[in-house]
Amino acid sequence: MPVKAFRDAKLRLAGVLTTEERRRLARELAARVIGAAGPLPVSVVCDDHEVAAFAESLGARVIWTPGLGLSGAVGAGVARLGSEGADVVVVAHADLPRARNFERLAPAREHDRDQAVVRIAPDRVFQGTNVIAVPTAAGFGFSYGRGSFHRHLEEARRLSLATEVVEDPDLSADVDLPADLALLRR
Repeated sequence: MPVKAFRDAKLRLAGVLTTEERRRLARELAARVIGAAGPLPVSVVCDDHEVAAFAESLGARVIWTPGLGLSGAVGAGVARLGSEGADVVVVAHADLPRARNFERLAPAREHDRDQAVVRIAPDRVFQGTNVIAVPTAAGFGFSYGRGSFHRHLEEARRLSLATEVVEDPDLSADVDLPADLALLRR
């Protein structure tokens, strides 16, 4: 799970939330997503000491990724976990207020682990990638930002990996814009 420094998080909400409110919101959302991972082991990729201490306090492992940006940090984290024996990694963003679990995206059976499948849960408008599960051995190249859902589908095609789009209203809900704050009240 990539987590940006809380002091720098949710800048697009600056018109409606103070710096401290955005910081607190980012922490609360990240805690919710870490909790939603349930029985799966959780690693947080970050380059911020406050985030690292926060993640460790919730039982998550920290993978330090300074200066790599979002896509680079996720790629480094997936590569690290793969080198340590993980077959598949589920990458979930830290701003999913309705996340309940991610097991649906992780391979449930040994048979599934043998298949190179990329599972993607896009955002509500099918532009962003809120959650993605990738086989670590595939060499998947991450490319976050607007349009990442389509770029990730294309990357899976380029690598000849089967894809499964997971349309889940809980995983498609993220908090990026002021209108998204209504998701927190539901």
